[in-house]
Amino acid sequence: MRFSLIAVCLLFTIYSFAQNPKPAIVPEPVSIIEKQGVYSLTENSSIYIAAGNNELGRIAAYLQKSINTSTGFNIKTSTATSTNGIILSLNATADNELGNEGYTLNVTSDNITVSANAPAGLFYAVQTLLQLLPKEIESRSAVKNINWTIPAVEIKDYPRFGWRGLMFDVSRHFFTKAEVKQFIDEMARYKFNLLHMHLTDDQGWRIEIKSYPKLTSVGAWNVKKTGTFNYFSNPLPDEPRNYGGFYTQDDLKEIVQYAKDQFINILPEVDVPGHSLAAIASYPELSCTPGADKYKVNSGEKFMVWPPKGHFYGLVDNTLCPANEKVYEFLDKVFTEVAQIFPFEYIHMGGDETARNFWEKSPQIKALMQREKLKNLDEVQSYFVKRVEKIVNAKGKKLIGWDEILQGGLAPNAAVMSWRGIEGGIAAAKEKHEVVMSPSTHVYLDYMQGDASIEPPVYASLRLSKAYQFEPVPDGVDPQFIKGGQGNLWTEQVYNMRHLQYMIWPRAFAVSEAVWSPKEKRNWDDFAGRVEKQFERFDLADKKYSPAIYDPIVTAKKDAQNLPVITMATEIKGLDIYYSFDNSFPDKYYPKYTAPVTMPKDAVTMKIITYRNGKPIGRMITISAADLKKRAGIK
Repeated sequence: MRFSLIAVCLLFTIYSFAQNPKPAIVPEPVSIIEKQGVYSLTENSSIYIAAGNNELGRIAAYLQKSINTSTGFNIKTSTATSTNGIILSLNATADNELGNEGYTLNVTSDNITVSANAPAGLFYAVQTLLQLLPKEIESRSAVKNINWTIPAVEIKDYPRFGWRGLMFDVSRHFFTKAEVKQFIDEMARYKFNLLHMHLTDDQGWRIEIKSYPKLTSVGAWNVKKTGTFNYFSNPLPDEPRNYGGFYTQDDLKEIVQYAKDQFINILPEVDVPGHSLAAIASYPELSCTPGADKYKVNSGEKFMVWPPKGHFYGLVDNTLCPANEKVYEFLDKVFTEVAQIFPFEYIHMGGDETARNFWEKSPQIKALMQREKLKNLDEVQSYFVKRVEKIVNAKGKKLIGWDEILQGGLAPNAAVMSWRGIEGGIAAAKEKHEVVMSPSTHVYLDYMQGDASIEPPVYASLRLSKAYQFEPVPDGVDPQFIKGGQGNLWTEQVYNMRHLQYMIWPRAFAVSEAVWSPKEKRNWDDFAGRVEKQFERFDLADKKYSPAIYDPIVTAKKDAQNLPVITMATEIKGLDIYYSFDNSFPDKYYPKYTAPVTMPKDAVTMKIITYRNGKPIGRMITISAADLKKRAGIK
């Protein structure tokens, strides 16, 4: 009898855990202990908070709205004392391990208790709680006939870094105030706390500057083009320049407050001295190059040459002139207004990809070099950066820029955002400057994320598995100088929010985990499984994402007969690859890939698809013979 009772208890325990699969939380918490049982969320559940705290009230309202929208319940928030329901509370005595953004979350069959030192921690706990609920919580309308249960768990969680960012380029293509808010909503769900807004570039000036109204009346507009950036035809003189837009200062203040309500700071970027064609088209006197008064805001036609190595070469001079005192008067007024809009402690000055071929010929630049005893153009740029830093510091702000600001000597107090790999960040940290790691090799979210044969064309690729390898603290670097990291979305080829979502997700999951979760908890197979669970949630929320994780990685090398030998692999386990060379569409009855395969001499295309458990899961990929030969190095 005793043995039977033990067996029944064991079976019940196994059944209980089988009904509650491992929580698939992104980013992975510091500590999660799974327990037996569930909390059942019902119409009678309530959210309890202490009275008199507006931030707690706002967080409770956020959770209340999220729950009621999807469940159809009418859950209330109460300031009454209770031991039942969902209890949000601030610690009377601070838990030093949690800091200002950490939290504890305990779920039992009776209640859910959430505690933190500060409101930000409670907000992040709410994001975790929403991920513990069934995936249907993501629905935009009420879902009936399901049990709204939350598995019993005990979670302790806090971020690894204080700077957890995503960059949104709103210059190459303008995104509305509502779309920026949508971006903020999606960031917040995965515990990002920094939105870097790239507000100015050659294709548009997006921030109202009252001292210089032409920046938006002229600089915010170009000719609408559709196709591939940098390959557009030159706009005709009579083509309307009505594509673009800008944010008024009131718009931006509203966005700043909206982000603050979700514990996100906004870093504004005004990109100088390069990437400034929109400013020069508006105010040609900021240039030292004759003919600048004929310049127009770029519409995506080719205007620069980006060589694999060496300095960028401008077909037009898109740089503010470091030898022109009007430039510093301009920047002083611009940064005065920027500083009044954005309360964040940093302002980003860009400083990247400066084409210097016009500087080399400029009499004003040569005079500047002689007067200031500058040995080369690196030192010219350094002179500019140091003057900009003084302007920014005078506004009560700190300066940060892309790693090119290291060239010629870094400004005394500037922070560096390292994008050309990690080397710039290492160099800056060794000079005891603050660093944000943002290497293109791992976190450039505009790169292609699957096979180039089916991805929108961009000049490089970044698979999810490579993004997951992002490590913000390089070996040998003092971690106290690494503020954190961020992913960057440049939008030359991103025209709308649906494609933006496709480019961001799931790679931003990898970024969020790199900057939040403990390094020792990183595990690709576990992460990939959690990503797939997030896909289910995105499907219910009608959010777009890239399914490239299911597509094979295809490489080729040539054999003795000068034919491509094709190797294929998958990022995740459990996928079968099927292929054809006869122009037909393969399915699970076609050859299954098990070893490198040689392309037949007369084949025109190779088609590939992946299956899992007998069902198609990857996209049908078609790669031309010419492409395969190119990959194999066959000319």
